[in-house]
Amino acid sequence: MAHAAPASGGMTGGGTRLPDIFSERVHRAARYGIPVVLGLVYGYWAAANRRGGGEITGWNILFGFVTAIAFIVLCIAVATFAPLLKRELHSLVKSAFAGAAIGFLYSQTGESVLRSIALGVAVTAGVFVVFFYRYYTHEDAEGNRVY
Repeated sequence: MAHAAPASGGMTGGGTRLPDIFSERVHRAARYGIPVVLGLVYGYWAAANRRGGGEITGWNILFGFVTAIAFIVLCIAVATFAPLLKRELHSLVKSAFAGAAIGFLYSQTGESVLRSIALGVAVTAGVFVVFFYRYYTHEDAEGNRVY
C-alpha cells in the first residue's frame, strides 16, 4: 500500500500556519465574553456553596456578584499577561489561578481551610502538568509557537 509523502514545510515548519476560521471580531468577542460567562457561573456556584441549600438572601446575591466580578477581572488579567511570560511561568500562573479558584469554591462549603488549600494545590499541580506539557510541545524556548 502506498502512502503519500509529507509535503515540504508541512505543519512543523516552513512558516505554514493553520487556517483561522473565525474573524478578528469573533476572537475579540470571545476574549471578553468567555471570562464573563465563566465568571457569572463561578459567582453563582460560590454563592450556592455559601448558602448550603438555604434561602437566597440579598447578601448572598451580592456575594455572588462580587465573586463573579473578581473572577472576571482576574481571568482577563491572567489571559492577557500570562502569555507574555516564559512557558514555565505561563503554566504556573494559569494553573495557580485554577487552583486558587477551586480552593476558594471548596472553602465556601464550610470545609476546613487546610482541606481547601490541599485541594487547590492538587488542582494547581495537575493543571500545571497539562499546561506545561502543552506549551513545551507547542513552543520553542523563546515562546514562539511551533506548528
